[in-house]
Amino acid sequence: MVEQKISDSIRKLPPALQEELLDFVNFLLTKAERQEARQWSMLSLASAMRGMESEESLYTLDDLKVVFR
Repeated sequence: MVEQKISDSIRKLPPALQEELLDFVNFLLTKAERQEARQWSMLSLASAMRGMESEESLYTLDDLKVVFR
C-alpha cells in the first residue's frame, strides 16, 4: 500500500525532482547500512567481552596514558 502511494507520487514529480528524490533515497540507504553495521559491531564486541566482566584488569588508566602520549 505504501509502496504504491510512493510510486504514484514519484510519477507525478518532474524528472529533476525525481533525481533529487533518488539522491535522498540513496542517502537514507547509506544511513541505514551504517546503523546496521554499527549494531553488528556492538553485538560482536558484546559477544567477545561476554564473561569478562568479573576478570581482573591487567592494566590501569596510567598504563594507557603512557601508551597514548
